[in-house]
Amino acid sequence: MAGHSHWANISRKKSVIDAKRGKLWSKLAKAIIVAAKHGGPDPDANLRLRYAIDAAKAVSMPKDNIQRAIRTGTGELKGGNLEESIYEGYAVGGVAVMCEILTDNKNRTAPEIRKIFEGCDGKLGSTGCVAYLFQRVGVIRVPQASCGEDQLMELTLEAGANDVKLVGDRWEVTCEPQAMAAVVEAVQKGGLQVESNEILRVPTNTVDVDDVDVARKVLELVERLDDHDDVQSVAANFNIPDEALAQLG
Repeated sequence: MAGHSHWANISRKKSVIDAKRGKLWSKLAKAIIVAAKHGGPDPDANLRLRYAIDAAKAVSMPKDNIQRAIRTGTGELKGGNLEESIYEGYAVGGVAVMCEILTDNKNRTAPEIRKIFEGCDGKLGSTGCVAYLFQRVGVIRVPQASCGEDQLMELTLEAGANDVKLVGDRWEVTCEPQAMAAVVEAVQKGGLQVESNEILRVPTNTVDVDDVDVARKVLELVERLDDHDDVQSVAANFNIPDEALAQLG
């Protein structure tokens, strides 16, 4: 099971819990703030903002919270002083890890992220050390029960989709990031539900992690990073074989 897919599945399950305690909503609000700050408050003219709002709506973030985040981003409200950065490094076993960060205090965030890496026997690296191992991909998820593969392919390929595959109980449609809005619109015009859509960093190759103890350390690092308030997303290029995954439970 590839690392990005495995972690995406875990992360979606965690999202329900995170949303209840406000952690996920806080992260999504930051994404909306930055999108509005750089591209303006109109989601029709600002694709990044549209994607951020869609992600917020997918986890039932209240409309008032979304509008407040937009107003913060445009400067109507205080609190929009957020900086974007990418942190790169290695987990134990040579697994490449990338974190997208939004923070109002880099001097606080950087040592905290470094400590997480080191606490899991990993190492924070320099800019660009693993970025070349990942590519940005748009991912649109549609419930499997709502349609068949042929129907979904017919709707999405002409709109710019690259592939359709079944992951668990969802169809995952992949495309270039710039095509995601058109693909989402095609799915919705076809009368189908878009469960979620996001732009992910997907590894171009993976590192097999057969050792259970190493796998546990890798997953611990990814989970701890994902739990950090300033981390928007985590990507890693590990692959845990089914045998090791079964031992992990």
